[in-house]
Amino acid sequence: MSHHPSYAMTALCTAGGIAGYARSRSVPSLVAGVGVGAMYGVASYLIKENKYYGHETGVAASIVLASSMAPKAIRTRKPIPVTFAICSVATGIYYSKKIVEYW
Repeated sequence: MSHHPSYAMTALCTAGGIAGYARSRSVPSLVAGVGVGAMYGVASYLIKENKYYGHETGVAASIVLASSMAPKAIRTRKPIPVTFAICSVATGIYYSKKIVEYW
């Protein structure tokens, strides 16, 4: 069950990257959104298949997303960056808790 947040973040990041590209032709948004979405997708697969480093990959993806979206959310206070920042921090906390539980 702990792979579900990663599936949601995969869809959210990929859709956000595609939307950013469609709206403003921003190639960095497309690459970043699909890249972070792919990281969450890999984390989902690893967690679901009960392989090593799934939760750690989820934390890494959350750190990458939070480090780019949190400053933008604070600076602009627009709803999309704020949503991405909150979701990435929440997902990172959730997977960090899972890592601690398994130790």
